[in-house]
Amino acid sequence: MKNKNSISKILPVLFGFFIMGFCDVVGITSTHVKADFGLSDTMSNMIPVALFSMFLLFSVPTGVLMNKIGRKKTVLLSNVITIVAMFIPLIGYTFALSLIAFALLGIANTILQVSLNPLLTNVVKGDRLTSSLTAGQFIKAISSFCGPFIAIFAANQLGSWQLIFPIYAVITVLSTTWLMATSIDEEPVTGQASTFVDVLSLLGDMRILQLFLGILFVVGVDVGLNTAAPKILMERCGLSAADAGFGPSMYFAFRTAGAFIGAILLAKFSSVKFFKIITVVAVLALIALIFTAEKIAIFALFAIVGFAIANVFSIIFSRAIQLRPDKANEISGLMITGVFGGAVIPFIMGIASDAIGSQIGSVVVILASAVYLLYCAFVARTKNASNI
Repeated sequence: MKNKNSISKILPVLFGFFIMGFCDVVGITSTHVKADFGLSDTMSNMIPVALFSMFLLFSVPTGVLMNKIGRKKTVLLSNVITIVAMFIPLIGYTFALSLIAFALLGIANTILQVSLNPLLTNVVKGDRLTSSLTAGQFIKAISSFCGPFIAIFAANQLGSWQLIFPIYAVITVLSTTWLMATSIDEEPVTGQASTFVDVLSLLGDMRILQLFLGILFVVGVDVGLNTAAPKILMERCGLSAADAGFGPSMYFAFRTAGAFIGAILLAKFSSVKFFKIITVVAVLALIALIFTAEKIAIFALFAIVGFAIANVFSIIFSRAIQLRPDKANEISGLMITGVFGGAVIPFIMGIASDAIGSQIGSVVVILASAVYLLYCAFVARTKNASNI
């Protein structure tokens, strides 16, 4: 009976990771918004900028809020904001309202990412925690993979791709109801939450700074390729916006597989060697993507990069925690702030592609981000993390 009760508490928390994956619909959304309003790459890439810039602003304040109202209520708050964000495009479909909707989604996703993992520790203990966290990331990857297909279903069967938003709203309502109906015991909070000054002071340690930039650039590669994939297929292969949506799906499918297989391999092999291999593969694939114009080859390269990049975030994140276990909470907040890379890199990509009139500019920016990850794997030295 105890095990059954435990599972009944774990499942609604794990389902929250599916909501976390909603932010990855930003790639196909920016493609549709660009086509619908005749925007430049720079302007259409303001959609991911609006979303991911919220991680810079709200990560640390969420930690303060969580200490005051608790983890479960913080997760529920993120769901309410998500629901509001999903209905804004239905009120009026303009570029300005799209930016507002995705800024709100960014706030909600920031709150969710900061609070959901700690909430999972309240329902999972001991050795099962690591596998449960891995399961959560796997569920998030499935959500990311499903996004473009839901958009295609909404466009072809329901008459408009924008109807993906009420579908997401309904799913979020279900998640909220399920979690509200679940009793979760939270330990009382002791001590004070870190301030911005506490967190940013950690960047004075060069090792932490290198890893923080690693988080920024790996998220940049992830969001950047998600955003650029449909545009690359439309530019080089003449695909429609709907058909080009399969590009991100291919990327997310192999990123999902990479996360699953990587979790198995990292339990057996050194993450140091694994990190080196996957970053080399990612860089070579991105170099090839600059010169490739054949549709099947482009899809294959999306798959290779997705598979290779799947575990980089977790490797860098765990390495940072290992460096300063006494500052685990502060480092966690700092690393989540690094998700801001999902705003910076697409913005630079838009400028680069507009400057040369081709998506080659976007790919070069993504490649430069991956080269930094190569530096982290081969050159950056992080004492106490060599055997992670």
